[in-house]
Amino acid sequence: MGELFSGIADKYVFEWYIPNVRVTDVVEVLILTFLIYQIMVWIKNTKAWMLLRGILVLAIFILLAAIFNMHTILFIAENLVTVMATAAIVVFQPELRRALEKLGERKFLTSVVPFESNREKSHFSEQTREGIIRACYAMGKVKTGALIVVEQEIRLTEYESTGIELDCVVSSQVLINIFEHNTPLHDGAIIVRGDRIVSATCYLPLSDNMGLSKDLGTRHRAAVGMSEVSDAMVIVVSEETGAVSVAQGGQLYRAVSEDKLREMLTEIQAKKAETKRIWEFWKGRRKNEKKSNE
Repeated sequence: MGELFSGIADKYVFEWYIPNVRVTDVVEVLILTFLIYQIMVWIKNTKAWMLLRGILVLAIFILLAAIFNMHTILFIAENLVTVMATAAIVVFQPELRRALEKLGERKFLTSVVPFESNREKSHFSEQTREGIIRACYAMGKVKTGALIVVEQEIRLTEYESTGIELDCVVSSQVLINIFEHNTPLHDGAIIVRGDRIVSATCYLPLSDNMGLSKDLGTRHRAAVGMSEVSDAMVIVVSEETGAVSVAQGGQLYRAVSEDKLREMLTEIQAKKAETKRIWEFWKGRRKNEKKSNE
């Protein structure tokens, strides 16, 4: 007996197991942690949580069937695995699409390797920013409803095509004229790309977020819906209250002040300027590499 305890002590107490941890192992753990966290946040912020709860209930039911040897239920479940997997993809299709779009919005890879070298830059000037701000609060004073989509990295071509094509410089006078009551272009949203209005009377996707206030109308739901499927900033002027709200990243910031709106527009303006500088640096570096190779 003494030899047995001595052997166990030697094996499990005195001989410490020190794993060989490599740098790649640490990186792998960090990547998995980040992915699991992002999946949990994604599930929390979408209706996927309700669907996931239904799947968990079904899984528990199948587990109980296995414990109590309910062969018929297990036979049906085994033969429906492929069908259920396909059905889950179909059911989660909107959420999966949004998750992939959000992943594509990350600036890490694009800051290192700008894939779209010939893409038109959507950087807007201070004149455009101030014109939007003046127009929004001028329309708010007289309770004229408005919906302004400020495009960022994701091109909104599919939504642009739902409206009437325009090509005019952004100014407070133009914006007020477009959204004036009983004018041909007042209904729907406008899309701003850089310093120009590219389309008006555009149809935007409505948000199905059940957490939004019931007091909000179609215009605000369209703004949130657009911010859910793209990285655009959407500015809403309420026709009922005249309040100016901003939708960004699926969140609605209600009744923002003029200074707050200027701050938010300046923030995305700075991001675009930084992306432009990175691209110019990368472009210059590639030119230098070509010259050195020649």
